[in-house]
Amino acid sequence: MNLNRYIMGLGLLLGTAALTSCEKFLDVNNNPNNPVVSTPNFLLPGIISNGIQTQMFTALRTPYITQYVVSRTANSGGNDQYFFTNAQSTNTFNYSYFQSGGNIPVMQKAAEAEGSVYYVGAGKIMQAMILAHVTDMLGDVPYTEAYQGGANFTPKYDSQEQIYATINRLCDEGAVEMAKPASANFRPLYSTSPSESGDILYKGDPAKWVRLAYALKARQAQHLTKKASYSPTAVLALCDQAFNSSADDAQINFQVAVAPLSNTTNIFGVTRANFGTAAFSSNVVKLLNGTTYPGVVDPRFGVLVPTTSTGVDPGRGTSTNLTPGSTVTDFYGGWYARDLGYYEAITYHELKFIEAEAAFRANNLPRALAALRAGITAHMRKVGTGGTFSPPAVTFPFISDAQINAYLASAAVPQTEAQLTLRSIMEQKYIAMFLNPDSWSDLRRLDYDRNIYVNFLYPFYTGTGTGPLLGAYPRRLLPGATELQVNPNAVAGLYSAEGLTFGTPAADNSYVTKNLWFDRP
Repeated sequence: MNLNRYIMGLGLLLGTAALTSCEKFLDVNNNPNNPVVSTPNFLLPGIISNGIQTQMFTALRTPYITQYVVSRTANSGGNDQYFFTNAQSTNTFNYSYFQSGGNIPVMQKAAEAEGSVYYVGAGKIMQAMILAHVTDMLGDVPYTEAYQGGANFTPKYDSQEQIYATINRLCDEGAVEMAKPASANFRPLYSTSPSESGDILYKGDPAKWVRLAYALKARQAQHLTKKASYSPTAVLALCDQAFNSSADDAQINFQVAVAPLSNTTNIFGVTRANFGTAAFSSNVVKLLNGTTYPGVVDPRFGVLVPTTSTGVDPGRGTSTNLTPGSTVTDFYGGWYARDLGYYEAITYHELKFIEAEAAFRANNLPRALAALRAGITAHMRKVGTGGTFSPPAVTFPFISDAQINAYLASAAVPQTEAQLTLRSIMEQKYIAMFLNPDSWSDLRRLDYDRNIYVNFLYPFYTGTGTGPLLGAYPRRLLPGATELQVNPNAVAGLYSAEGLTFGTPAADNSYVTKNLWFDRP
């Protein structure tokens, strides 16, 4: 028996030696310049870029829903008439889980193994930002069973209430990691230090990451104004720990096109041509051109939209090019359509409007009025820097302090605490959140109130077929097309939870009108 064991053991040993020898021989085919593992500083830039682009790709759809832009074709059956398809949601879902979120566990593991607390913290905060966006657009989404690759193509969907709790936890944990000193690294000789190249968002500044975590928490907490648990004072406490100025804004800047690709330029820009059939809506143009407040022309008229823009009602379309003699629509005459512009995920000016609303709801009117004015000023200064950009070949006007002060003293802005209203806050926030998907979160939780959004219109429609959503406003996107293919049982469960049977156009139309958890009492 002992001899048999010896022979078996020798056989295993020789087999192991042979295998080891073979592996060493085959190592000659491993490219040392193309490693199969990486340090976290090489992974974080892609997570940041794709994570923020998750919001950006959603913004190909939501500006039509929120009536910043409309289709130039009447009865187009598009987003501005509330026609939804699963394909429109695919980028929102896929970027959240594959292009960005799926890389976070890999980076976290590498960062934890070498004790790089900065990258552990950045990963947690980016995960929170990605989850926050995908849940606010879609509702219940995977998390506890997500990111397992081929081990689980059909993860369960966690409730939005659970996801919101996870977002808060990740923000808190990320802030704790970011606040640790470099000496907290348990393997200091191997840890990856914060760097500009490894952090394309904040250039290695942990304090800005901490402020981002609190800004995101404030945004998500402010979504819950319908809940009995909503606390405006708690939101204000979060605001106190968040962004200090526009220098803290979470945004990515675009670069020149790198042949043969153009996807390094602005997704709203001329080169990528995603909005060639779009025009600015009457809703937003009226807020800027002196229609809503007669005699008060917003200094941002000519910046956000060209002064030649008259606006179009959703669904009515226009048969003429709004820039005569050119193939460029009026959308491409706006500041946010610059090829080399930037995309804003969450900003200081948004935070000031969150603060203004929370203070108003807390009856702290002095703070509310001051925050409102600060939000307007911050946005005007950011977009009012002037300059000529090509493409588009447009010269944007400079907005002076005198113009800002004149606008702040106008009828468009409350002059006293007694004049302050929810409309005056949300109207200015809507302007400053130009094209940002989270404007839709505000519209939903405020039930598209025409006393607040006074120029908002239900889409005009005279076509045949299923038509728009039978007089109801949309509350969520449809599940992504890829989930219909690989995780249909989970999708069917989403419909069942709303009392619907998955698989018909009528069910889809009803599904998108169902309030999400954050939008319910």
